[in-house]
Amino acid sequence: MLLKTIDMKCKSIKLMLLALFSVLFHTQPVWASSNVSFNAAIDQLVQDNFDVKRQGIEALSSADGTSVFIMFDAMLNGHLYHHPDSNQVYVKENASSNKALHIVSLTDTKTVEIAEGSPLKKIRVNNNLRSRLQELIAIKGLTVDDIDIKKKVVREFIRAPKVEHVQHLESAYVGETNSSLKALLNIAIASATLNAPGDKGNISDLLSTVSHSGEIETVGVIKQYLSTPGITPNDKKIAQSAIKRIEGKKKRNKLFENIFFGLSLGSVLLLASIGLAITFGVMGVINMAHGEMIMLGAYTTYVVQQIMPNALQYSLWVSIPAAFIVTALVGMLIERLVIRHLYGRPLETLLATFGISLILQQAVRSVFSPLNRQVLSPDWMMGSLEVNSMLSLTYNRLYILVFSLMVLFFVMLVMRKTSLGLHMRAVTQNRAMANSMGIKSSRIDALTFGLGSGIAGVAGVALSQLTNVGPNLGQAYIIDSFMVVVFGGVGNLFGTLFAAMSLGAATKFIEPYAGAVMAKILILVFIILFIQWRPRGLFALKGRFVED
Repeated sequence: MLLKTIDMKCKSIKLMLLALFSVLFHTQPVWASSNVSFNAAIDQLVQDNFDVKRQGIEALSSADGTSVFIMFDAMLNGHLYHHPDSNQVYVKENASSNKALHIVSLTDTKTVEIAEGSPLKKIRVNNNLRSRLQELIAIKGLTVDDIDIKKKVVREFIRAPKVEHVQHLESAYVGETNSSLKALLNIAIASATLNAPGDKGNISDLLSTVSHSGEIETVGVIKQYLSTPGITPNDKKIAQSAIKRIEGKKKRNKLFENIFFGLSLGSVLLLASIGLAITFGVMGVINMAHGEMIMLGAYTTYVVQQIMPNALQYSLWVSIPAAFIVTALVGMLIERLVIRHLYGRPLETLLATFGISLILQQAVRSVFSPLNRQVLSPDWMMGSLEVNSMLSLTYNRLYILVFSLMVLFFVMLVMRKTSLGLHMRAVTQNRAMANSMGIKSSRIDALTFGLGSGIAGVAGVALSQLTNVGPNLGQAYIIDSFMVVVFGGVGNLFGTLFAAMSLGAATKFIEPYAGAVMAKILILVFIILFIQWRPRGLFALKGRFVED
């Protein structure tokens, strides 16, 4: 340890003298961000001799810049590639990807597309180089400009604290201006000091800093401290209390996470069920093709994205009205050709729409093939909102939760504030009276079915951001949608909202104990028993076929 410390101090003195020499003689140090030194280091990295590779790594380790951190991290994870003809280096997440991050210099990167057949060669490392890279990544990560990268590195320091890193952490703490990152650095310093040999100072203050951090990694730090020989009973008691405090935070965050994922699942069920609440609840039609309307909406999103490949950030906004129009027109066509002849015969509408669902599935297989299609998410839907190290909320589910409530609000406005909604309610309550008042009930039937199908298409747009798009996409949600509508009350939109959110939350709370399959079975059994008690659901609504 003493020799290592002396060696580190010698290196620091050497670098300081070299920098002073450069200033005095108006020259750049050898590690400056020049293409000459960068290219020389790359020449060493691509050699088969691992000793030469190490020389290239050490040469780059003296340089500043995010590019160095990116290169070291890519080398460690096997994502760094070299183009032998141009002597350029690229970071690729996988070998089959055609997009890569081109490391132009020590200070510059850009995303490019790699032409097919380009002779890229992976830059490989051995175990000794991996150990050195891990050490350099930890140190270099404290000097990059990216706050997210810094936080990730500091959390690694917290997870595996080492006393020799305290100096680097303290230097980073002094120069840091970001308050949240500075708090993380303070926790990392306390974690490393807690398990350092010799005098640790005030143990209570160190344990208080670590335990109040909200970082789950600190549990391991405190447990490591508890295994230290010679710990006093009082310090042991403080450490055990700190662990209990962190475990309590973990349970509270897990509870909130389950609530969020339950509401997220509920928002998906809500989107899938709103259209069915209209066609089934208002019109009395058992529409087994409702899932295929969701599927068509998802495929519309895929097609729009193919038409607008260079406008990914905006294609999703175009897909929403496009999916609504496409599925609404398909729904109106189905109503005009089939459903209008089957009103008042629920069993026959079930069989007819089931046949239509098979036809639509096969049509999609013929046009797009049976393989699943991937719909890319725009940048603003990727990533997650980090509440703390124990809890993060994904942006795509947050947006879909808000979007589902907006769709519900839109439908309620249509039903209550427009002439279409007024006519729909009139036809539902008394068709003969509505006809005598001049309302064309056949036209309202077509528009109502089209509205329900269009909303199902919009649900498909949202689902395309959560899962792959395939011919069987709608089949995964049709049964759940019927359960939501029946449980909430046939045709009642508020009941649909309550039922979707409550069933989604219940499913997520049951899954950790019973598993995903058993959770669905238990929910289904509950619905069967519930409708024995309240056949019209929680919030019953009078409709054309309710009184029958």
